[in-house]
Amino acid sequence: MDREEKKKTENGAQKRPVHRRRPRPEGSAAGKADSAPVRRRTEGSAAGKAEGTPVRRRTDGHPPRRQKSGENGKRPGAAAEELRKVSRENEGGHPSPGSTGRKKNAGSRPDQQGRPGSARKKRQQKRARFNVISSVVLVAAVCVFVFSLYQLIAMLVPYYSGGKIYDEIKDLAITADEDGSGFKVDFDALLKENSDTVAWIRFDEPSIINYPVVKSADNEDYLTRTFTANDNKLGAIFMDYRNSNDFSDRNTFIYGHHLNVGGEMFSELLKYEDESFCKEHPNFYIYTPDGKVRTYTVFSAGVVKDTADNYKIDYASDAEYEEYLKLCQDSSNYQVDVELNAQSQIISLSTCTNVRDDERFLVQGVLTATD
Repeated sequence: MDREEKKKTENGAQKRPVHRRRPRPEGSAAGKADSAPVRRRTEGSAAGKAEGTPVRRRTDGHPPRRQKSGENGKRPGAAAEELRKVSRENEGGHPSPGSTGRKKNAGSRPDQQGRPGSARKKRQQKRARFNVISSVVLVAAVCVFVFSLYQLIAMLVPYYSGGKIYDEIKDLAITADEDGSGFKVDFDALLKENSDTVAWIRFDEPSIINYPVVKSADNEDYLTRTFTANDNKLGAIFMDYRNSNDFSDRNTFIYGHHLNVGGEMFSELLKYEDESFCKEHPNFYIYTPDGKVRTYTVFSAGVVKDTADNYKIDYASDAEYEEYLKLCQDSSNYQVDVELNAQSQIISLSTCTNVRDDERFLVQGVLTATD
């Protein structure tokens, strides 16, 4: 054995020392084992022990090379089980043949009809339709907003510009004390501005009714023209063209607009629907170029048809005129204790109700004082 070991060392077949073995008798179990294949057990490998894989010892002095079983040294059964486990965790089901266990995009898998990505395409189509509908709705909303804004501006601008015109006229022609007393009208300035000027009308309340009164050849001219002859929906306060400028008629009609915004012109005349308001503010005043101030007391207020006999302006006799006065009292919302007879001179203030086109609100006052 010494010569044999020396020979192996010289030949370079074994580079590390080999422990000597004591000779064993021939025929012993150990000797038989030396000549028989040796099964080595991999440390910590229960699979190697269980399967009893034979291992051949190398004669070149190196450790024996272990035969691989399955992927990465794992048993095929264990690798397949692990692959199925990973697949179930990622996809919630078993992997298809050749799967690496990575989770795939659900939209890329074939649908029930075998069309790849059908669910994703449907979602994209729905999203596209939703975007188109949203865009259309947004554009429509913007158009409605712009149109509404235009309408609002178109409605408000005339009120603002018209109100500014009448404020300038008041500054031009009116003088009064801070408490409203000593109210005077400069008719020379008004006539210079507009030769159609015939009077000035004023209420204690509603105090906003404080305007010049004009008269033209018809009842249409000042419906859409201000006192300064500017085109404006506020128009002007104007006398019926059939009446006398000096208020000498039995009944003088004066017209003004009822506006939905701002309260200018005769808009607040409708406050006289309320009897209590009439009792608190029973009078209004007419100023004329001759320097006179006429005081009128309200005796009738109510809604009438635009074709009603309340708009009758000529009377054939005293009796007919008295019947007319009785008609106006009966059509009033309330009764006022004031004397009316054939010699009474009245003013009828008319405006729209903005409820029905054929209705008017009529406030009538009788002359009770002249200064």
